[in-house]
Amino acid sequence: MAHTRIKICGITRPEDAIAAADAGVDAIGLVFYPPSPRAVEPEAARAIVWALPPFVTATGLFLDADRERIDAVLSAVPLGLLQFHGREDAAFCRSFDRPYIKAVGMADGGDPAEVARAWPDAAGLLADSHSPGEAGGTGKRFPWDRLAGERDYRLILAGGLDPDNVCSAVRTVRPDAVDVSSGVEQSPGCKDAARIQRFIEEVRRGDRNET
Repeated sequence: MAHTRIKICGITRPEDAIAAADAGVDAIGLVFYPPSPRAVEPEAARAIVWALPPFVTATGLFLDADRERIDAVLSAVPLGLLQFHGREDAAFCRSFDRPYIKAVGMADGGDPAEVARAWPDAAGLLADSHSPGEAGGTGKRFPWDRLAGERDYRLILAGGLDPDNVCSAVRTVRPDAVDVSSGVEQSPGCKDAARIQRFIEEVRRGDRNET
């Protein structure tokens, strides 16, 4: 049976990180993009990461941040994975000596296979419903069947996922991982523990290919 990895993004409170970890997620996401309603400052992010148990990966999301900004975050927050949503090239992404994810905006015909060739050392490609150069987290979805079938890159599916549709998405796409933010929230940045739990249960149902 497949085992789809799960990341809850846009965490802004330690209690939400703990709820996600207790429910069994593999990673959480911290947004370091100030215009986002889910953005966190390094001090708050550090408190969230320290609340996590071992083996839950803390991921930092950036969009066209300069090197000084990213270095400042990394000096304050023990991140295990970076996620880039902007125009960052592969050399820039790999230069921080951490595994990284490159986002693919699917709204304007984005092609993860093409991005995989340009960012060959990415730990995964995150297909989201936003346009290229946007942060995501909009809660909108794109036609998941565009990504069905065989692939030679590691795919993270995002964009409009929630407890009601993630089982179908997993069965359709068979991604390596799924990433959710607004779909498990009470309000922007404030997660709902019950929705997180149900989201994970539905991912596992998709893994088992149940209807």
